[in-house]
Amino acid sequence: MRLLGIDIGGTKLAVSLGNEQGVIERRLRRPIEASGKPEADVVRIAEDVRKLLRDAGVAREDVAASGVSAPGPVDVERGSRGDPPDLPGWGTVPLVRLLSEALGRPVALENDANAAALAEWRFGAGRGRRNVVYLTMSTGIGGGLILDGRLFRGHHSSAGEIGHIPLEEAGARCACGLRGCFEAYAGGAAWTRRLRELAPESSRVVELAGGRSLVTPEHVVTAAHAGDVFALAELDRWCDIVARGITVLAFTLAPERVILGTIAVAAGEELCFAPLRERVRERVWPILGDGLEIVPAALGDGGADLAGICAALEALEPSSDLAKR
Repeated sequence: MRLLGIDIGGTKLAVSLGNEQGVIERRLRRPIEASGKPEADVVRIAEDVRKLLRDAGVAREDVAASGVSAPGPVDVERGSRGDPPDLPGWGTVPLVRLLSEALGRPVALENDANAAALAEWRFGAGRGRRNVVYLTMSTGIGGGLILDGRLFRGHHSSAGEIGHIPLEEAGARCACGLRGCFEAYAGGAAWTRRLRELAPESSRVVELAGGRSLVTPEHVVTAAHAGDVFALAELDRWCDIVARGITVLAFTLAPERVILGTIAVAAGEELCFAPLRERVRERVWPILGDGLEIVPAALGDGGADLAGICAALEALEPSSDLAKR
């Protein structure tokens, strides 16, 4: 069974052709930049899809389902995105209708963090578990929830906004407009701003970046692996904040496994996952902490391909059906 996946990010587009086993047959990737005219942008995405199918020698009628993974706010029931901050000028876009009309085939829409969670659960680090939380840990902090073996979307498809758990009373301003959010302290964008203000000019971090104004969390991770004192302290601070966020999840959702992507994967076992597990166990009841696995995402860069595929697969074979087996 062939499936088509479209992953729309703030800076890139990934279109993939695959199957229900998670095998990707062909992929197309390119930078994406909103033109301010969503209809025109969607037409170009549809052109990319048609090119991919032509190159693969596959008729669109042979595709069982198409899925779109897109950053929120996403209304799954209406098939629309509401004024996405990462694509200025789109406003509230009837994305499913526009793509369905352009492609002549039905299209399913899913929040990107939910789609990524489904991909890790079906094909990656979440396999074999019924209660999984996935955290993106990149520019911001997104979340996807698999609870009792099924995707949990919540009211208005808004569950999983873990990056906006309040960690500090009247704390730092978050990009969402609130204060003290988890993302405002541990998200990649917020951490980058902090580093460009505080990183010592003499540190390995600044040396790697080629100047303090160019520093990113990736430079911190690289420098920490090399033993840089400032980098190790910053990564330790970051892990402590992430542990606080996971503690909230442990008490509210009691997951079996928490999967972390991007920054945490790069930091690795010794500098990230081992200290995270220890700090979370110190902060939760033994019944919650002893069985809680905190692990790296397994799909890496291929997760973008499988996110859209899983949005399609969820429309055909929902996780709720799998949970009944």
